[in-house]
Amino acid sequence: MLHKLSIILLFIVFISCKKEVSTPEITSNKTHKIELEYATSFEVEKSEDFTKINLKTPWPEADKSFTYLLVDKEKQVPKNIDYDVLVRTPVDKIVVTSTTHIPSLESLDVLDKLVGFPSTNFISSEAARKKIDAGEIKELGKNESINTEVLLNLQPDIVVGFAINGNNKTFNTIQKVGIPVVYNAAWIEKHALGRAEWIKFFGYLFNKEKQANAIFKDIVTNYKNASKLAANATNKPTILGGSMFKDVWNVPYGNSWVAKFIDDANGDYLWKDTKGSGSIALNIESVIEKAQQADIWVTSGGASTKDELLARNQHYKQFKAFQDGNVYLANKKGATGGLLFFELGPNRPDLILKDLIKIFHPELLPHHELYFYQKIQ
Repeated sequence: MLHKLSIILLFIVFISCKKEVSTPEITSNKTHKIELEYATSFEVEKSEDFTKINLKTPWPEADKSFTYLLVDKEKQVPKNIDYDVLVRTPVDKIVVTSTTHIPSLESLDVLDKLVGFPSTNFISSEAARKKIDAGEIKELGKNESINTEVLLNLQPDIVVGFAINGNNKTFNTIQKVGIPVVYNAAWIEKHALGRAEWIKFFGYLFNKEKQANAIFKDIVTNYKNASKLAANATNKPTILGGSMFKDVWNVPYGNSWVAKFIDDANGDYLWKDTKGSGSIALNIESVIEKAQQADIWVTSGGASTKDELLARNQHYKQFKAFQDGNVYLANKKGATGGLLFFELGPNRPDLILKDLIKIFHPELLPHHELYFYQKIQ
């Protein structure tokens, strides 16, 4: 009897020990590359146990890159692998720093994970505004000088930032206290669909890559179908872009994402043959010479009437598009003044394209209501 009891006790001890054994260490770091369709500033590698996001271009003309290692919270961190930042997934609390990040969180149904944002007044999303009003998304001050005390009290799992260069002292301070900071470089993508593809970046953070892939696939399909529709137009209006700031008219280059939109909407952009990054700074005389007879003028900004535009610059009245009432501004605002075009637009290029097709070729989309743009009265 005693012998049997000893065997039973040994069995119980053995089972208990088995339960306490930790997750086996990862023995292989072998990965395979995930092909991206349009985004060029980051790459993704996956294994069975982790994901690597290689950020090749964190900001324009960057001389460094970053590797972000994403490991599920239930798994061990792999050894003998190089990375700059470790992120445990799925992320439970996040801080983002650009309004362009908000639509991705909303689309992936993880807006409830957002705990803080700098300059919340710029956010237009109705769902996000409700959470701000309820105190669920905290104000973090200005982007250039985030209130680190408030941020530390929130204890986010990750901060998603963006950078013009690598000299953000605030991000360095945040990282020193143990909060991972990763850069989102969607804004420097050359193709509008490349910007939208960054929803996959957020998909990996929340273990929602399948949902992110499906959302992006729908956007691409919508965009391509709209572009094919525009190609059927029998006319091709001439298009003026940009606007004046002080004495300079800033015109998008012909290889910019703005020019690509105009081309895909079957418009004849008057600076389509130029190449460069950013915008071309022109004097008013050269713009009048080239675009005074342009059929349509499309740009962004906060004006809503011709009088408001003329108050900014009297030269506008010299353009045929202005005289004929063919001026369209992406000026729709959220409740606290943020421009919807700059928040949602980069995430939904299909909606921007449909707006432009409606403006250039209204007969092709008779039932489409302008989402971002308004005709100036």
